[in-house]
Amino acid sequence: MTEEEKWEAVLACDASYNNKFFYGVKTTGIFCRPSCKSKNPKRENIIFFTAEEQARKSGFRPCKRCRPDLLEFRPHRENAEKIRLTYDRYFGDHVQLKKELEKLCLGRNQIIQLFQHHYKKTPVKYLKELRIANAKILLSDTQDTILQVALQSGFNSISTFYAQFDRLVGISPNAYRKKFSVRR
Repeated sequence: MTEEEKWEAVLACDASYNNKFFYGVKTTGIFCRPSCKSKNPKRENIIFFTAEEQARKSGFRPCKRCRPDLLEFRPHRENAEKIRLTYDRYFGDHVQLKKELEKLCLGRNQIIQLFQHHYKKTPVKYLKELRIANAKILLSDTQDTILQVALQSGFNSISTFYAQFDRLVGISPNAYRKKFSVRR
């Protein structure tokens, strides 16, 4: 493969050339995969490598965007997992959930699309399921009031909680507590 062919692959961000060669940018000291979506460098600032080791030995460090240091880099999958973990951890706290999602540096639509693609459900549906699952645990294991359970589970109003609980579980929170409470 000629250097001109490699350069064309870089300009096209052609993933079919990944792991066949790497390129370093002399001005930044970073090396990338041919499919890297970073801004195209000037041709005179590029050096090509046949292996990651060669780039490292030449003093280049891996790009944080295309991660040429990993055998397989699937940023969409990693981002979807980060979104899910954020939902799992902060489903009950709307303010903190919003802050944590902002830290991911993804747009609202991108979050929705990534999550739906990888988990086959919308973030809204997933959050409702998490909140209802938490409410079921609290209803059966605690003596907290229905309002306390609703708020601890991330619902902003008791009416929304009752409606969602009945829709997903098929009975009211009170009926659920009577039926499944450990402390009957």
